[in-house]
Amino acid sequence: MLIPRQEVPALKVETLSTGSFDLASEGPANFTLLVFYRGLHCPICAKYLLELARLLPDYVQRGVGVIAVSSDTRERALEMQKKLGVAEQQSLRFGYGLPLEKAREWGLYLSASRGKTSIGIEEPALFAEPGLFLVRPDRTLYYGAVQTMPFARPHFDELLQAIDFAIDKNYPARGEYTGPG
Repeated sequence: MLIPRQEVPALKVETLSTGSFDLASEGPANFTLLVFYRGLHCPICAKYLLELARLLPDYVQRGVGVIAVSSDTRERALEMQKKLGVAEQQSLRFGYGLPLEKAREWGLYLSASRGKTSIGIEEPALFAEPGLFLVRPDRTLYYGAVQTMPFARPHFDELLQAIDFAIDKNYPARGEYTGPG
């Protein structure tokens, strides 16, 4: 389990058009927002990422670097990008090829394929379920949320409000206590 105020695991993935992403090399003013999504097969992910792409300028304005990451192949990630109609150079970065062992390090749940989804796209044999993390520039966890299902994810507009509050009030990460209960 990841613990707030402690360093998160290393994360390096290839992106569709901005080269390699390395969390250790990111230099945001306030946070890096990591959005782990299920993949091309997930219609809820597509809707979720469209909302993120729409709000991306608001995140950038607040000093937040953003990337969407999946265990999909490059081809499937490109297909998702095309499906959303967003160009990475002007918008959302897409990371792909997330190793499932790395997904587990981040506390993500894994699922096995159940065949074709409601939109007729085959699920990969194994894939990571959604997760969302805000990481401070020093690579410590500020906020994390993971799901066992594709639905009931954090809302990006509410997260923006939380970021505003955190920055304005210098609000510390919570959930850091690991002693006896």
